[in-house]
Amino acid sequence: MLTDRQHAVLEFVRIQQERHGMFPTLREISAHFGFASPFAATRHLQALEKKGALRRQPGKARAFTLPPGPAKPALLSIPIFGVIPAGLPAANTQEIEPDETVAIEPASLGLRRNSRVFGLRVRGDSMIGANILEDDLVFLVPREPTPGQIVAALIDGESTLKRFLHQRGRPFLRAENPRYPDLLPATELIIQGVMVGLLRRSP
Repeated sequence: MLTDRQHAVLEFVRIQQERHGMFPTLREISAHFGFASPFAATRHLQALEKKGALRRQPGKARAFTLPPGPAKPALLSIPIFGVIPAGLPAANTQEIEPDETVAIEPASLGLRRNSRVFGLRVRGDSMIGANILEDDLVFLVPREPTPGQIVAALIDGESTLKRFLHQRGRPFLRAENPRYPDLLPATELIIQGVMVGLLRRSP
């Protein structure tokens, strides 16, 4: 286990190597932490080496290096297809915006790297009971829903984000806000995607 100071030294050399492409000198480490001499920096580096946090490079001026870290997971580039009304259904053409994509680690959505997934920006407050707010970005996959899942749907030609349910064998959509009524299709209900995740912008 590393001490607090060893953690600090390790983080400093990691940042310096990422910024400058090389390990900092003993003088740079000593100056950063206010050590009285470079020997104090050497002792910290040797302690980090013993604990496996650093590796020694024989015959090189800057004799330590960071061990290789775990491979970074591949990210999934998700296209944003526009907005989805979360209120009363509305005519809404979802068109891909080529310059707007979001990179997400697929495992965070419970998806595989080659999964088909798209994003829609939420407009409205009908899903606040499910903690889906105005301007949230919802991620969806095009698949058949099961009752209880949140879906992007075309109901009688108009788009909306609602919970998909069945009643007496007939599908309908329900809001998560008591101000909005249940929606039963008069002629057609097309499920465009099932929600698998959400991204909220920082305030």
